[in-house]
Amino acid sequence: MKDMLKIMDLPENERPRERLFRYGSEVLSNAELLAIILGCGSKKENIISLSNRIIRNSGGLNGILNSTTEDLTDTCGIGRAKAAKIMAVVELSKRFRSYRGGSDYKICSPEDAAMLVMEEMKELKQEYLKVMILNTKNVVMGIKNVFVGSLNSSIVHPREVFFYAIKKNAASIIVCHNHPSGDPSPSSEDINVTYRLKECGELLGIKLIDHLIIGGGIYVSLKEKGILSD
Repeated sequence: MKDMLKIMDLPENERPRERLFRYGSEVLSNAELLAIILGCGSKKENIISLSNRIIRNSGGLNGILNSTTEDLTDTCGIGRAKAAKIMAVVELSKRFRSYRGGSDYKICSPEDAAMLVMEEMKELKQEYLKVMILNTKNVVMGIKNVFVGSLNSSIVHPREVFFYAIKKNAASIIVCHNHPSGDPSPSSEDINVTYRLKECGELLGIKLIDHLIIGGGIYVSLKEKGILSD
């Protein structure tokens, strides 16, 4: 580490940390902000140069937000420690964007449920199935990832979907999954999975309120479509 080119190795008037304290974070460039997070460059590259290269190779900030750890280590040529720091900031960014103030978040419409998971799910490159569990007042008690991969009624097991709901004594659930293609139109398998989960929920006494499909920053509610009726 002693041979790494650190922020402190830069001339004082070029050090991002000192510039932040003196002028405020809003005046710093994207590369300078990233430099503060990473802390040091490499033996051959100072931290500002490295940060600029990461942003450039990722295709800008939006590219970084959609990157995986493997993208960063392979494309940008950085180590796992620096990749982990970037991914931690990316995840915090997603959580901040989906944050809702207050301790309770009540679902009064399909849009309420969609907006709670939209920021995270619209950027996923694989299909994820999430279960949102609600109490008797339709307040969200938790959200759980239960499946990764293309939905298929023979693969998605109701026991996995309802396990978390039973454990938390949920009154009802909302199922959410994404289409990485960007088209949220429900497939025949999406509909089959919905019917199967609805039937199982009726047996368990845990109502399936809705199945939301997210793609391209928009959503489709199977309840609004009339596919999932009361």
